[in-house]
Amino acid sequence: MRLAIRYVSRFRYPEPAWDSHNVLRACPTSDPHQRLLDYQLDVEPSARVTTYVDAWGTRVDELGVRDRHRELRVVARSTVETTARPAPDAGEVTDGLDALRAPDFRDAHWVFLQPTRHAGMPSSVTELARTAAEGASCVIDLVDRVHATVHGSLAYRPGHTYVGVDVGEVLTGGMGVCQDFVHLGLAMYRSLGVPARYVSGYFYARDGTDGEAPETAEVTVQTHAWLEVAIPGWGWWALDPTNHLTAGERHVKIGHGRDYDDVLPLRGVYYGTSEQHLDVEVGMSRGELSALAPFQEMQQQQ
Repeated sequence: MRLAIRYVSRFRYPEPAWDSHNVLRACPTSDPHQRLLDYQLDVEPSARVTTYVDAWGTRVDELGVRDRHRELRVVARSTVETTARPAPDAGEVTDGLDALRAPDFRDAHWVFLQPTRHAGMPSSVTELARTAAEGASCVIDLVDRVHATVHGSLAYRPGHTYVGVDVGEVLTGGMGVCQDFVHLGLAMYRSLGVPARYVSGYFYARDGTDGEAPETAEVTVQTHAWLEVAIPGWGWWALDPTNHLTAGERHVKIGHGRDYDDVLPLRGVYYGTSEQHLDVEVGMSRGELSALAPFQEMQQQQ
């Protein structure tokens, strides 16, 4: 599937800001199931851009704006070709649960077995994981059971959580957004000895919460998150617990890390007032995105 993507971030300040330094992770990666065809970055005011690849293999664009400005607009346009990401089956993966405890496997995936700031392991989460895994006959069965449990434990409700809420509180509240589903899944998998990593990207769907394909060619979505688990002797399996799906050709991966902090889209610092207003919009299309400049679109929406 060929997809065109336009990511737009727009910061507005009531008083001038200056010496703004930001790091952006918005460029889709290339891997065996996804190929980046084109990527363009526009920044206003104009900025010096330095590009590098971070420790997790994700492209990072570093932006610096020294002059005073009341607005910072960042637009990343990309085109990718995707194919269906494979899912393992019992015929391919014959090892039992003991394979998760093999020293070589654990050493190779050590970093993705550790608790993190957003994916800790409070007792409520580890107990839920143990309950979900009871009776699992193999690694694939265990992963499936936890995936279903994560999806069933939370309702998608924007605005009820924020990045930084303890995963145990998210579970107790029973509501969250995609990163909450993923952090809960990471914590549960890791507590059971299944290496798991956070994935940031885009999802070409009707609204990103039910997994349904769009009815129109062009849609407005948000950045999305899912996870990948390591299956002994097979590789990384991409799962979307928000929608209870195996990640497929409509999922466009930017990068992965231990949790949200390793792959958040845009982070920065600046001198000036602490007050700011942020608008973020992602447009996706199977054809060409509309020719109207995204800055103009966003201004019309205000």
